[in-house]
Amino acid sequence: MSWRSQLSKNLKELRVHFCQTSPASKGVREFIAQNYSSLKEANPHFPILIREASGVEARFFARYDFGKETKVVLNNLSSKDVESKLEELITKSPAR
Repeated sequence: MSWRSQLSKNLKELRVHFCQTSPASKGVREFIAQNYSSLKEANPHFPILIREASGVEARFFARYDFGKETKVVLNNLSSKDVESKLEELITKSPAR
């Protein structure tokens, strides 16, 4: 997937928030377990911040140039849907 190598070119930082036990965060936990290593391998110097906290809403925060941030809620999504949401964040520039 070519968008994976575009992570560091289009974003400045990616933060992932999710609950360690909540069923609503299951897809995010699975996505991280399956894809974190390959994402870091393709983008070794890119900051991917993983934040686990009890009871939090599953979400991505993507930071672009000039401090622009986009939040995407990931509650109750499958691992595949989480991957699609990340691809959207990477391939689409934020509204200015």
